[in-house]
Amino acid sequence: MLAALSAQCPVMARLHAERGLPPLRRRPAGFEGLVHVVVFQQISTLAAQAIWRRTQEVMRAITPERFATASDEDYRASGQSRPKVRTLRAVAAAVLDGTLDLESLPQRSAEDAHAALVRVKGIGPWTADVYLLTCLGHGDAWPAGDIALQAAAQDALALPARPDAKAMTAIAERWRPHRAGAARLLWAHYAALRGRAAEPATTA
Repeated sequence: MLAALSAQCPVMARLHAERGLPPLRRRPAGFEGLVHVVVFQQISTLAAQAIWRRTQEVMRAITPERFATASDEDYRASGQSRPKVRTLRAVAAAVLDGTLDLESLPQRSAEDAHAALVRVKGIGPWTADVYLLTCLGHGDAWPAGDIALQAAAQDALALPARPDAKAMTAIAERWRPHRAGAARLLWAHYAALRGRAAEPATTA
């Protein structure tokens, strides 16, 4: 993927040469992986890691059945905010009633899989795209709302301002069908600029 991406875009070729092979950060697919992405959205990595550990301890089983029947006290004890409680319950209900078929997503296009995820109340574009990229390894997933990607693209492309999600979607057209590879290289570039591990940041 990265070789093909480098061949079609001089900027990606430069980032690949400068940053080498970016880390492939994969998480389990399915319900547990989606819950993990939801827990980690819009908070710092350290805080999310602590909340994830508490969630595992309190819930014990990361399954739609457990999350659908968990009490308010269970969710509070696990450290979830009210919006995330609503999202996690909605995800559990959608999986249980068949509205969200997580098993079918790997066989669908990035656009179709994204649309299926954001139909669930509480799942936004960033959550959907990060799930596709980090849990399914979808080759063309593109989390346009990720602020780390936006900052990296601004620097790599010498843009006058940080592009928003709409602009990032347009920019990434040049990298199809390897937008996930572009995201990995840009995260690595952002990490090098900031001196920290390459990973998704948060929604804009």
